[in-house]
Amino acid sequence: MTKRVCFYTRVSTDSQTTENQHRELVAVAERNGWEIVAEFTDQGISGAKSRDQRPGYDALMKAVARREIDLVATWAVDRLGRSLQNLVSFLTEINAKSVDLYLHQQALDTSTPSGRAMFGMLSVFADFEREMIRSRIMAGLARSQKKPGRPALDIAKADRIRRELSRGTSINATARMLKVGVATVHRIKHKMAA
Repeated sequence: MTKRVCFYTRVSTDSQTTENQHRELVAVAERNGWEIVAEFTDQGISGAKSRDQRPGYDALMKAVARREIDLVATWAVDRLGRSLQNLVSFLTEINAKSVDLYLHQQALDTSTPSGRAMFGMLSVFADFEREMIRSRIMAGLARSQKKPGRPALDIAKADRIRRELSRGTSINATARMLKVGVATVHRIKHKMAA
C-alpha cells in the first residue's frame, strides 16, 4: 500500500529558504514510492513558538486529525520544534491517529520501535540545544547591561563644587558653572552642613 505523505518544512528567519529541505524530501518520497498529498511550511518562525503561532504546523496537525495522511516527513527534528514537551506531545498525537514520522537528517522512521526510541533521544537533544542558546543569549544580555543609575561624580568635580559653595556661590550658579545637576549640588551642600 502506498503511504500518503505530507511534508513539513520550517525556517526561523525570513532570509532563509525551505527550498533545500523540500528538494531532499521530494527525492526521498520518490525513492520510497510515497504519494505526496500535502506540504506545510512555516517561514520565518521559530521552532520554539506554539502551535497557534505556526500556521503551517497547525494545518499539519489538522490534516493528521482528519486522517488525511499516513506519514509526516520533515528535514530534521528541530524543524518540528525545540521543546521536549511539545515534541513528545506531537509524537503522541500523530501516533494516536496511526500517523508515522520520517526525519530525513536523522534517517529516522517512527514506524519502527527503534525509530520511536531514537526520536525520544533526539527530542532531548533539541531541547538541550534550545536551552543552551537561551543561556548564551541571557549571558550576553547580562554582560551588555550598564549599571543602573548615573555614573558616580568624580572626586575632582565634587571638590570644586565644595570650593564654590564655600566661597558663597549659589547652588544654581554652581550647578551651571560646573555643568552638574542642581540636585547634585544640593546633596553636596547638605553633606557639608552635616
